[in-house]
Amino acid sequence: MSTPQLVVHHDKELMAQAAAARLITKIVDAQASRGYASVVLTGGRNGNGLLAALAAAPARDAIDWGRLDLWWGDERYLPEGDPDRNDTQARAALLDTVPLDPARVHPMPASDGPYGADVDAAAEAYAAELAKSAGPENHSSAPAFDVLMLGVGPDTHVASLFPELPAVRETERMVVGVHGAPKPPPTRISLTLPAIRSAREVWLLAAGEDKAQAAAIALSGAGEIQAPAAGAYGRSRTLWLLDDAAASQLPRSLYPPASP
Repeated sequence: MSTPQLVVHHDKELMAQAAAARLITKIVDAQASRGYASVVLTGGRNGNGLLAALAAAPARDAIDWGRLDLWWGDERYLPEGDPDRNDTQARAALLDTVPLDPARVHPMPASDGPYGADVDAAAEAYAAELAKSAGPENHSSAPAFDVLMLGVGPDTHVASLFPELPAVRETERMVVGVHGAPKPPPTRISLTLPAIRSAREVWLLAAGEDKAQAAAIALSGAGEIQAPAAGAYGRSRTLWLLDDAAASQLPRSLYPPASP
């Protein structure tokens, strides 16, 4: 378990731009050292804002897009191409504008796919895809992602792991179907905390006043069942990327010495 580090930016636009620059550097470094990089994307306004900032960044061309594996932390179980799906939004924000290898892009199954309404079977299939990409050095049935990004909800949820619901209590499976989510749509697919913790680095994105209480709760020692964001951490690094509004309820003692 890595101790959370905080970086606080003035506003959500600066946060998105700085996070995009940070992600470019991380991907380029991984590709230089290992030949490829592996990233888990998140949806929501902050995740999509980061992707849009990455699309606009001149330095994006430093990435070898054909040697980048992309995964998702969760997905709304809706038909392929539905505008509310995370992968649909990610393609519009960035993915359709860069030369990715389609075989290395791993969207979660859609509700009009081979598993139909059976979200649990769809989750099992995604878990099998993760396991196929995990090497023996990973010591897990999920790859050791270079960066796994998560948005933080106002209720402290991450991915589709909501407080007190069964998915956040999962300790063995890497992917689960989520039933009865408290925000629409109620049926989803999500990585679990064990899968999240397989990542080398976990980045939690929070911007806006509506995220201030969630950040304060998650960073104050709350339990992961009541505050799932508190249980999201990486093997080597856990990074909270916030704007001033989201950090407004944090004690100054948690701030790094020189936040931008």
